[in-house]
Parts: sequence; C-alpha cells; structure tokens
Amino acid sequence: MDTIKKIWPYILGSFLIVLVGVGAGWLLTKNKGSSTVAPGTKVTSKTAGIMDESKFEKEAPEGLLEEGGVNGEGQYHLTRPGGVSQNVYLTSTSVDLSLFVGKKVKVWGQTLSARKAGWLMDVGKIQVVE
Repeated sequence: MDTIKKIWPYILGSFLIVLVGVGAGWLLTKNKGSSTVAPGTKVTSKTAGIMDESKFEKEAPEGLLEEGGVNGEGQYHLTRPGGVSQNVYLTSTSVDLSLFVGKKVKVWGQTLSARKAGWLMDVGKIQVVE
C-alpha cells in the first residue's frame, strides 16, 4: 500500500503528459487545411504548377506523358519523336503529374543530375498542349 502511494504521482504525471501531447497535436492540426498544392501554384484541367515561368529553365519539352521512369529515376516520362533516347524522365515536388497521364503536354522545371536517364527533370509547371 505504501509503494502505491509513492508510484501514484508518477502514473498520474505520465497520464497528464500524454493527454497534453494528444491535445496539443489535435489543436495544431485542427486549423490547417488539407491542401496538397504547393504555395504559389494553380491547378486547372489544362495546367498545373507554379505560374511564374521565370523560375524555370528556358527549355520546356513537349511530349506524351506516360507512367514509368528508367532504373529508378523519375516516376513518369515524356515520349518524344526520335525514340527512347529522346525521352524526358520526370518527377515533381509541386505538381501531381498523374492527372495528365496519356495527354500531350509541355513541362517546365529544373534539370536534375541523373545516372541512367538522359534527361531528368523536376517539373514545376505542366500544360496540356492538345
């Protein structure tokens, strides 16, 4: 009985710490929206991404957007005239490219270093061409 009196404050303290942690987490997430769009981006049926093209490289390749990268580089690729060597492999930290699979698109972004892909790009903006 004497040991229970000694342990009781630790049990109560632990319970209160957990309760405060759960409450703080709930309060912090309560006021946040569930936006999956990066700041400064726009999403429509024809275009998505950062609208300010000055933030990107001058080259903006066009092609048919398809799923699949090469040897773990890129999740998507642009199929362009000239064969596989002309493919542009794509990833994106700001645009959901899956919305545009199967469409002819133009992309803007930053070239990334690649080991296997001839051209690997982080897409910041995508626009349907046809």
